[in-house]
Amino acid sequence: MGHTVASRQQVSPATAATTKVTAMIRVGVIGAQGKMGAQTCRAVEAADDLELTAQVDVGDDLATLAGAHVAVDFTHPGAVMDNIAWCVSHGLSVVAGTSGFTEGRLATVESQLARAPEVGVIVVPNFSIGAVLMMRFAAEAARFYESVEIVELHHPTKADAPSGTARRTAELIAAVRSKAGAGPNPDATVDQVDGARGATIEGIAVHSLRIRGLVAHQEVILGSAGEILTIRHDSLDRESFMPGVLAAVRAVVNTPGLTVGLDSALGLA
Repeated sequence: MGHTVASRQQVSPATAATTKVTAMIRVGVIGAQGKMGAQTCRAVEAADDLELTAQVDVGDDLATLAGAHVAVDFTHPGAVMDNIAWCVSHGLSVVAGTSGFTEGRLATVESQLARAPEVGVIVVPNFSIGAVLMMRFAAEAARFYESVEIVELHHPTKADAPSGTARRTAELIAAVRSKAGAGPNPDATVDQVDGARGATIEGIAVHSLRIRGLVAHQEVILGSAGEILTIRHDSLDRESFMPGVLAAVRAVVNTPGLTVGLDSALGLA
């Protein structure tokens, strides 16, 4: 493909026709018994303009989602693609909060949406409004500094590393630095234990910590001669993700095509 994930702030068929949903939005949650899924169910039930119509978990028939406008997926990287394919083929828009979306997976979703131009899918690496702003600030700052690395910290039951947020941050930073003509991060390391310098995503080093007691945390460390800037965000409770989840649900029903990130739903794009 000729573009990166970072370019997909809002990619949708420009001429797609869709009926705008302005009344009560009917929502189904996939992965409803998980921690994020259960929290989402409670948030949807508490919202005046949303109706929780289906709660789906392992072993349940996705046909239970029939009649919903939007499905919110908080499942597992091994299940999310099949769930999205089913929803798109049945005319349901999707808010996907599950990790594991590579460039190839996003391309697959785009190809599915090409056959359903009225349907929208929003893939969100992090639903915290603070995390969205952290990524935005880091991308803005990255062109001014010679060095930049990312450290993400999560609970030890998280299935993927690096996190989707860290991947997205690295892609945004790399795109900005490339446009600005910045060179590679300086690094004279020639002797290292495998993995000591972390993973490399588009030239940006990303380090993952998995520690009991953490929820979701990330810092971006930027440096030039005589100066360090650290941009850090901490989610201390999953409740912090709910305003972003609800914003995505409200946006996706009127946003056909594929959108990556929460920026457009928050009016930041």
